[in-house]
Amino acid sequence: MKKTICLYFQLHQPDRLRQYRFFDIGKESYYFDDFANRSILNRVAQRCYLPANNMLLDLIKQCGGKFRVAFSISGSLLEQLEKYSPEVIESFKELARTNCVEFLAETYDHSLSSLISKDEFVRQIEAHKLKIKELFGQNPRVFRNTELIYSDQIGADIAQMGFVGMLTEGAKHILGWKSPNYLYTNAINPRLKLLLRNFSLSDDIAFRFSNRSWEDWPLTADKYLLWISEVLNNEDVVNIFMDYETIGEHQSESTGIFEFLSSFIQLALSQSEYIFDTPTSICKKFQPVAPLHVPFPISWADEERDTSAWLGNELQNEAFNKLYSLEQKIELIDDPKIKSYFGKLQQSDHFYYMCTKFFSDGAVHSYFNPYDTPYEAFINYMNVLSDFMVRVDKLSLKSQI
Repeated sequence: MKKTICLYFQLHQPDRLRQYRFFDIGKESYYFDDFANRSILNRVAQRCYLPANNMLLDLIKQCGGKFRVAFSISGSLLEQLEKYSPEVIESFKELARTNCVEFLAETYDHSLSSLISKDEFVRQIEAHKLKIKELFGQNPRVFRNTELIYSDQIGADIAQMGFVGMLTEGAKHILGWKSPNYLYTNAINPRLKLLLRNFSLSDDIAFRFSNRSWEDWPLTADKYLLWISEVLNNEDVVNIFMDYETIGEHQSESTGIFEFLSSFIQLALSQSEYIFDTPTSICKKFQPVAPLHVPFPISWADEERDTSAWLGNELQNEAFNKLYSLEQKIELIDDPKIKSYFGKLQQSDHFYYMCTKFFSDGAVHSYFNPYDTPYEAFINYMNVLSDFMVRVDKLSLKSQI
């Protein structure tokens, strides 16, 4: 069987909050920084989404459909694109029409709902599936949770929803001596197949590509394909997963990232032993080698590969628990704006900004962060949440009359 490469990209931009002071509570109930959201989105669209989509479309055409790739795009980003940059939506539709691109399901609001509320988790997934069907004409068969968060129970919930596969991190503390370059199954429901991210090869592009102090700089297509060849010598599939914003935003065009990816893809396809394939196809093609036991949630974030990036301190947990304490009240309120705001306030980014890790992972947490300190992020979020709770309580009382 040919050596299989699965290339997958995540796309997400949050609804950033405006500066919301204590004295605004009860007086002003619009929470979002539209100027920042629009300007950042348009910048990333011009640097990454549009040129990267054009590059991938050209590669698909040049290779006669042999190049295949997967995306997951959060519902919050899709809404922003529809509002501020509809040409990006059109470019993804053009990619969808090639039948070489798979769109995965995820939580609509890029939320952490899988860690606290199965009902909200399922609701967001169903909403996201409808959005992907509406825009791109696909019914997602594979799921990718926010930040690749996964546990045995989350996987079992996803299997129950009818998905055939799920993506997660090939975390060392879970795999031990085992390799991420095989298909695994959920430990509770073996019908769900798991594709594990090869974090070393993925991070070579996502984080190390432009680092001139890296011993392997510069990274060339030949060198990278050689590494993949060594990995796939006796194994099934290598999963290269990363943020789409890596191309042109995190790694600027001047680093040569576009040329590198194009050259790598063309070089791999010029050699008959390699193919690029999508997650659903891989789930059909390969047999799992074993169940993967993950009793506690893992993710692709930071050195720990756990959920501490979002729920690792008291600030984060207080904000998180107060937000989800509103869930039952919001279910009874027939107000689309309230439900939309509830989703936007669940975005994992808000909790990420409150992270107090200032050491090995500090630089990662500062990227795209509108706050100077995690304490400012917490205060601003709690001011917004306090006003939102007042509104929810008032509407909840009205609904009971």
